[in-house]
Amino acid sequence: METAVASDPFVASLPVFAKFESVADIDNYRPLPDGWALATADIVGSTKAIEAGRYKTVNMAGASVISALLNALGRQDLPFVFGGDGALVAFPGSALEIARNALASVQRWVADELDLTLRAAIVPIKDIRAQGLDVRVARFQASEAAFYAMFAGGGGSWAEAEMKAGRYRIDPAPAGARPDLTGLSCRWNPIEARHGEIVSIIAVPGASRDLRGFQFLASDIITLAGRQERDGHPVPVDGPAYSLLPAGLDVEARATAPGRRWLAKLWVIFLMTLTAVTDKLGWTIGGFDPKVYKREVASNSDFRKFDDGLKMTIDVDADVLQRIDNRLKQAEEAGICNYGLHRQKSALMTCLVISPLQRDHVHFIDGAAGGYAMAAASLKAKAPV
Repeated sequence: METAVASDPFVASLPVFAKFESVADIDNYRPLPDGWALATADIVGSTKAIEAGRYKTVNMAGASVISALLNALGRQDLPFVFGGDGALVAFPGSALEIARNALASVQRWVADELDLTLRAAIVPIKDIRAQGLDVRVARFQASEAAFYAMFAGGGGSWAEAEMKAGRYRIDPAPAGARPDLTGLSCRWNPIEARHGEIVSIIAVPGASRDLRGFQFLASDIITLAGRQERDGHPVPVDGPAYSLLPAGLDVEARATAPGRRWLAKLWVIFLMTLTAVTDKLGWTIGGFDPKVYKREVASNSDFRKFDDGLKMTIDVDADVLQRIDNRLKQAEEAGICNYGLHRQKSALMTCLVISPLQRDHVHFIDGAAGGYAMAAASLKAKAPV
């Protein structure tokens, strides 16, 4: 689909780094063009939904924001970041109305189909820069085919705070409106910790505004996580196990086939059964190899990111976790960072897969018992009133 953003060259010009240790180096980032804007959204009352055991649904709602915007704008390469109970997407101002309509539609879908409240806002970059802040973006190459945007400069956090204050608000679309959520899926069951615990960590710059000190801290935390196999990656190297009855089956059906939910469920069950049998027997289906796909799922997953701070969901043993926690406490006491940390037994995966035959499918990792949302609540609870 041709849209107003189809020929924009900014994303293709972004620096790309393949070593995650470079994530806190501001030289790897470029400022968003002046005419761009940020779409930001999150779930109101996500803590209550988590306490009710609905975090997979909350994750799906957060990922739906990315899916709806990328599909509406006709671009899968726009910078975005998944935050567990919400998301952030950067886009050119020429697509403002398209983005506004997509956000309004996804709000309506979340309310009608998931019984959750999604708030959303669109904040112009020029307003962020008027506050003395910026939005700078880089691209991290997670695998040969998967790239994730990293955000720095403080502007994304300011935009989120403005949204929560009720400014730049987007209202839900009228009843019956539905976004295009093609590719949004959640067919993997929770992934159990193999080394100890799944730990979701958020660390942001502290009151001292010592950005160099924070860069050293981020590097130290990444190095400590590197003591664990595959840097603490929660997904096994051969990928998660196929499930005949995915835990997120109902939510996916609500996303892809409202009104024909039972047909969508039957189709997914058929596909997963066929894939599981084919995987067990070592067969392929046309050009699809289920073993290769699982390995790509593992390598393409976004278990760590930088979004105005370091965010990681990692599988670590007690020793590595203690070392990370001690380093974070030391930095917090020195004013270099504020942090939140949440521990759980398993991780969740929510996916954007336009086609399993394309290698650029992306997979969002979060903790299964609150993850980033609870880590953010922990961080907020320590902030001075």
